[in-house]
Amino acid sequence: MSTDTPLSTAAALQRYSLNGATMGTRYSAIFFAAPGLDEPAIAASLFAAVDRVDRQMSTWKTDSDLSRLNATPEQQWLDIPKELLGVLATALRIGRQSNGAFDIGVGDLVNSWGFGPARQVPTDIPAQRRRRPVTELLDIDQVHNRVRKRATVTLDLSGIAKGFGVDQLARCLEGWGISRYLVGIDGEMRACGLKADGQPWAIAVEKPVRGVREVMGVMELSDVAIATSGDYRHWVEIADQHYAHSMHPALGAPVCNKLAAVTVLASSCMLADAWATALLVLGEVAGPELAQARGMDALFVVRDGQGFRQLSIVDGQLQA
Repeated sequence: MSTDTPLSTAAALQRYSLNGATMGTRYSAIFFAAPGLDEPAIAASLFAAVDRVDRQMSTWKTDSDLSRLNATPEQQWLDIPKELLGVLATALRIGRQSNGAFDIGVGDLVNSWGFGPARQVPTDIPAQRRRRPVTELLDIDQVHNRVRKRATVTLDLSGIAKGFGVDQLARCLEGWGISRYLVGIDGEMRACGLKADGQPWAIAVEKPVRGVREVMGVMELSDVAIATSGDYRHWVEIADQHYAHSMHPALGAPVCNKLAAVTVLASSCMLADAWATALLVLGEVAGPELAQARGMDALFVVRDGQGFRQLSIVDGQLQA
């Protein structure tokens, strides 16, 4: 990262801003580089990077590799792209490290609560069911890039795929020799280097209030990824009650605790994305405890009466 670029050189850098549609939302890439870059070619490569992730990992595309895997019978090996295999392996690892809080085998729950492709919101509360953790249900063969299901399970990568997509945007820009950038998909972001003026990238952290876009604070980033999981952006209303889209694997139902949002900083956006979901599921006590035990950087926003209180953890240390 060219953080020590002479001021005369930094002043000559041009600001670029590219964006497009992906995964039902939008991606963005802001970067500083020498003037005269081939913007159309870079834009095309950025779209190709996220489109490849979408075609592999979408539950909304019936012909995606993930949808093929969900439709494959039990005990049958299926060849899949190495990117999808890597995301599945990471998801299972974080599932074990989070004591099952992060579980990609909740696709049936996502669908039954109205958050899946059909968008059929139930009129009554779906019945809770005992579940086996997905770590017991998948075999991954990383040598031959294949996977098989030991039992019936519907996989959903919504808690990790966007983060991986952000990482692919970052890799794309780095392939063009660009080292000062901020890329993102729907609030999941990754920063590299500094802006041309030598300042870190500043991003807004939303106040976790349903139906309102309000800034709660600002974070400055450099060479780090950030992701937030909360109960305020995507939810359904059933019998006058609001239910968030994040599923609690052990309960077989949406998360229900005092956490309004969890923001995680990590070396990759894939990791930040998955861990933000896991810590949200764990709740306002077990979540911060695990973040401290693992030496993480995380911000917990806890509902406190009509307001909020924040718990900030830096390098595993609870801040006063």
